[in-house]
Amino acid sequence: MKLYYIIVLAFLATISSSNAQEISDAKFGKGLLNFVAKDSSFSVKFAPRIQVRSMSSWDHDGDQYGSPDHNFIVRRARLKFDGFAYSPKLKYKIELGLSNRDISGASDFNRNTPRYILDAVIMWNFHKNFELWAGQTKLPGNVERVVSSANLQLIDRSMLNSRFNIDRDLGIQLRHKSNLGGNFLMREKIAVSQGEGRNVTEGNEGGLQFTGRLEFLPFGKFASKGDYSQADLKREPSPKLMIGSTYDYNNDAVKTRSNLGSYMFRSDGSLYETPISTIFVDAMFKYKGFSFMSEYAMRDADDAVALDIDGTTPTGDIVLTGNAFNAQAGYLFKTNYEVVGRFTTVDYDDITGASPIEQYTLGVSKYIVGHKLKVQSDISYSTVDGNEDNITFRLGFDLHF
Repeated sequence: MKLYYIIVLAFLATISSSNAQEISDAKFGKGLLNFVAKDSSFSVKFAPRIQVRSMSSWDHDGDQYGSPDHNFIVRRARLKFDGFAYSPKLKYKIELGLSNRDISGASDFNRNTPRYILDAVIMWNFHKNFELWAGQTKLPGNVERVVSSANLQLIDRSMLNSRFNIDRDLGIQLRHKSNLGGNFLMREKIAVSQGEGRNVTEGNEGGLQFTGRLEFLPFGKFASKGDYSQADLKREPSPKLMIGSTYDYNNDAVKTRSNLGSYMFRSDGSLYETPISTIFVDAMFKYKGFSFMSEYAMRDADDAVALDIDGTTPTGDIVLTGNAFNAQAGYLFKTNYEVVGRFTTVDYDDITGASPIEQYTLGVSKYIVGHKLKVQSDISYSTVDGNEDNITFRLGFDLHF
C-alpha cells in the first residue's frame, strides 16, 4: 500500500476517535492535532512542516563569474508524530520525509524502495535520570546536526555538517544527566548502531558503530531546550553555555563517509571494509538575543583507499577524511529580525585529492512565529584552494504546525 494511503487512513482513524479524546494546546506552533486519552494512557501530536527554497548560484571560471543558475525546490516536507504510550515515561517519535531529497537513496540494501522514515524511536525513562532509546533516530553527533532542520538560523546547515556528520542510524542509545553542583549540569550519551545509516533492511554489512558524547552546561539549562535550537529566541536573561564532545567509531565501515556516502564495492561484488573514526568538539552560547555556535570535526580511517580483492588495486573509492571548522554568530533584534554570520573551512587529507574550501555566509531572518513561521535569506562566498569559486544567494520560508 502506498505511504500516503497509510497516512490518510491513520489520520481518518484519529479523527474518528476524537470523541474519546481531549484536545489541548490547539494553537499554531503546538501541532496541528493534539490528543490525550481520557485515561491518560497515551497521547499523539501531529505536526506537519514544509520548507521551500530558491537558490541562485554564480560559478567563477578563473576570470569572472558566469551567468547564474537558478533552482526552486521543496527542500523538506515532513510529517511528525510524537507523544507517549502507556506511561509518560515511555515516549515515542515518528517522522516521515516526503520531499525528493528525503526519500532518495534507494539501493539493494533497502530493497530499492524510497527512504520515507527519518525517525522511528521510543524513549524510555526507566530509572531517575536514565533514558533508553531504541529505534532509528539521530546519533549524538555534532550539535549542528542534532539541531532540527526546523530550528536553523540560516537557510541550511554548514559544509562541516554536510561532509562530516554521522546523521541517523538504527540501534540503541543510553542517556543520562547529572547535576554537578548548583546549576552545573552534565549529560552523557552512548549509542550502539548498525553503522550504515537509516532505512537499511538487508543486514549489517560491516561492523557496528559506537558513539559517545559528553556535554557540560556550567550555567544550567537553556530556556525551551535552546542548546539544540539556533537563534536566541527566548533572549536568555543570563548567559547559557553548552560545551560538548563526541567520539564515533564505525568498525569495518563499508561507506565512504562512515555511515553515509556510497558503498565501497569491490570487483566481485563484496564490500571493502575499514574502521573509521570521527571526532566532534562544539559549543553553543546564548545571552540576551546574541547566539554563538562553533564546531570542529575530524574524520580518519585505518585504510582510506579502498582496495580490490587482490589487496593492491584501488577500486576508485576513497574514505572522505580530513577536518573542518565552523563558527556562526547572530543577534536577534526586538523586532524579531536576526542578522547572522558564518565562517566554515574544510580541509581534506591529501589522499582524497580534494582541495581545501572556505565559505563566508551572511544571513537575515524574520521570525514571525519563532521557528514555526519564518522567512530567511543568505548569501555565501566560497573559495577552493584559495581561489574564487562560487557565490550563492538563497531565499526561503518555513511553515511548521
